[in-house]
Amino acid sequence: MSDIKALMARRARLLGPNVSTFYADPVHIVKGDGVWLWDADGRKYLDCYNNVPHVGHCHPKVVEAIARQAAILNTHTRYLHEGILDYIEALTAKFDKSLTSAIMVCSGSEANDVALRMAQAVTGNTGVIATDMTYHGNTAAVSQLSTRRPPIGGYADHVQHVPAPDSTRPLGGVSGQPFADAFAVEVERAIAALQASGHGVSAFIICPFFANEGFPTLPKGFLDKAVAAIRKAGGIVIADEVQPGFGRTGTHWWGYEKIGILPEIVTIGKPMGNGHPVAAVVAGLDTLSAFRNAFGYFNTFGGNPVSCAAAMAVLEIIDEEGLVENARVVGDYARERMSALQQKYPVINNVRGSGLFFGAEMVLDDALTPATDFTERVVEGMKTRGILLNKIGKDYGTLKIRPPMVFSRENADLMIDALDDVLSVTPVTS
Repeated sequence: MSDIKALMARRARLLGPNVSTFYADPVHIVKGDGVWLWDADGRKYLDCYNNVPHVGHCHPKVVEAIARQAAILNTHTRYLHEGILDYIEALTAKFDKSLTSAIMVCSGSEANDVALRMAQAVTGNTGVIATDMTYHGNTAAVSQLSTRRPPIGGYADHVQHVPAPDSTRPLGGVSGQPFADAFAVEVERAIAALQASGHGVSAFIICPFFANEGFPTLPKGFLDKAVAAIRKAGGIVIADEVQPGFGRTGTHWWGYEKIGILPEIVTIGKPMGNGHPVAAVVAGLDTLSAFRNAFGYFNTFGGNPVSCAAAMAVLEIIDEEGLVENARVVGDYARERMSALQQKYPVINNVRGSGLFFGAEMVLDDALTPATDFTERVVEGMKTRGILLNKIGKDYGTLKIRPPMVFSRENADLMIDALDDVLSVTPVTS
């Protein structure tokens, strides 16, 4: 039997304190296959959260591509290799025609760090605007964008935060266009502050699905005024597609398409290699060239042949197995079933999301008080029933469900039936 306490003590000794884990009693995972995970004691879990194995844990085509290329060659991009070129051609074919080139890196954090510097090179400005509930990685530069763990010494004055969109409690108190207008006013305030401080505006960086903000339901054209204000000020838009990208929303390949904007720069990561550490920054050639000329960037492992083989296999599997359409069909079905639970459990305020990225926001009362502790107990209750999901949002009061793209209707039924069971026995207040 796995000794979790001993593992946690060893982990703290070797990795240091505060290394994050999921769940009050962490899970010791030793095997994965498709949508399933197994712990060291042989218990099977349905993975309803992990977007890293985008096409399923240990997909045989990805495993074979990695093994085959590793047995031939793996080196860096100062040598010529067709693998990186073939992949970027296949990747950029999935984007708008203005986004033609890419820089390969190893993580989403690196991608966003490069994207911020790319925006500086293009605009000549240094100011950055992000929401106050976002997350774009953990380098020194991008950690300035997150408010959940403020940097030592406080935020640099070239960073401005705007209130995260919240469709339950919209800015201005009214949904629809007034909500979008109020958000744009906040962006304009941030622009004015950056201009007054002499930084100007280089970039507005967003997850176009506002994933860490709790993936709010937003009106069509929500970002139009905000984006127009950024461009009027000389800035550009960076879309962080690490969570909504590669067809996750079921309606589009990329989150920026779904929300109806066209960014100058796109960053991608986690699902790109199905667990292999690979990420990229996608932009037009002029934008990318401005960065390369200004910074002379090189990444030892970014774009290595093995990473590109893994990433190419993921692209092919998504198309061959119709996974974008699967996300749409199964996601619609799962949300329909989850919405039916609202009639039974008033604590569910709304069910929202798109494709295989969805969840339910929990509130305690008519004043829409976030049910943070209750949501935590639901997550833990689901884990005890072999269902792995999590929570997100400003107050961590929204269930976050984001399974591998091979998730099926049968998997959805298993998850929703378990959720019904957990909700029926979990007290709303402790």
